[in-house]
Amino acid sequence: MKEIKLTDSEKSLMEILWEKKAVFMKDILEAYPDPKPAPTTIATLLKRMQNKELIGYKLYGNSREYFPKVEKGEYFKEEMTSMIDRFFNSSLTQFASFFTSNAKLSQKELKELRDIIDEQIKE
Repeated sequence: MKEIKLTDSEKSLMEILWEKKAVFMKDILEAYPDPKPAPTTIATLLKRMQNKELIGYKLYGNSREYFPKVEKGEYFKEEMTSMIDRFFNSSLTQFASFFTSNAKLSQKELKELRDIIDEQIKE
């Protein structure tokens, strides 16, 4: 799979598409908080994201209904893998050590993480 890179603006737009599954331009505009971006800005983002093959659309007359072509989970997985590669030399152990010592997790949360790991070990 090719690497997925989203700018902050593209990510905001993708969040709307992931939540709503399929939307028209008016729906996108309504979903943005104030101050809303200009329709031309959104149109530019949509075109750029189509070129990256991140979104698609269906034509209904002159209207386009946009939908994501990349699942949110797939994007998140790619982002996490990229971050671990860049900052932790591709070492999940280094990442886990950093995360657990710097995330200010409660004892309950640490135990929940241990339970998740223990469950994976059993499989």
